[in-house]
Amino acid sequence: MEEFEKSILKTGTTTVGIVCKDGIVLAADKRATADFFIANKDTRKVFKMTDNIAVTVAGVVSDIQLILKLTKAELRLKSVRTRMLPTVKEAANLFASVVYQNIRKFSPIMGVTSFIVGGKDSSGFSMYIIGVDGSVQDCNNYVTTGAYGSFIAYGILENEWKPNISIEEGKKMALKVISTAIKRDASVGEGAYITVIDEKGVGEIKEEKF
Repeated sequence: MEEFEKSILKTGTTTVGIVCKDGIVLAADKRATADFFIANKDTRKVFKMTDNIAVTVAGVVSDIQLILKLTKAELRLKSVRTRMLPTVKEAANLFASVVYQNIRKFSPIMGVTSFIVGGKDSSGFSMYIIGVDGSVQDCNNYVTTGAYGSFIAYGILENEWKPNISIEEGKKMALKVISTAIKRDASVGEGAYITVIDEKGVGEIKEEKF
């Protein structure tokens, strides 16, 4: 019974990715919910995949954990075989393939997941959203995923994002998005985790409290 409850745990998330002139900002809230129950108040939803690629997660926790493990292992294997860092697009396509296969397996529990993949490679900075159906979409400005808080987030991003914003401006905007979502979406809360991808690669994933 305990394992079953864990398998249906959902993050009830608001995640956001913002493209800046000198990097990418990724952030997400910290609350995990199971229906109306707050199951965890310190859930990590921003992860470093490689030295140059990071990802935000939303959806069913057990599926997220499996997809992260599979994708990270495949990216590492590719690096060993080719002696090159994977590109952001390669990572996004790998995530999409795993999500596509996962959502179409017969199961009494729907494996609904979504990811924002951001990073830097030889072609520059790029960001992709992986839909719950395994689709891939290139994002050159901003994107948000999750529960009702994502609708609130888009309202802020539509009004305040502009081309060539700095990383510092992007960080402030991302935290504003999360803090505003917390005020209106009960499944979102407890602060945020945030990271910056710049010329040096993926930075430290930091905790922010509101």
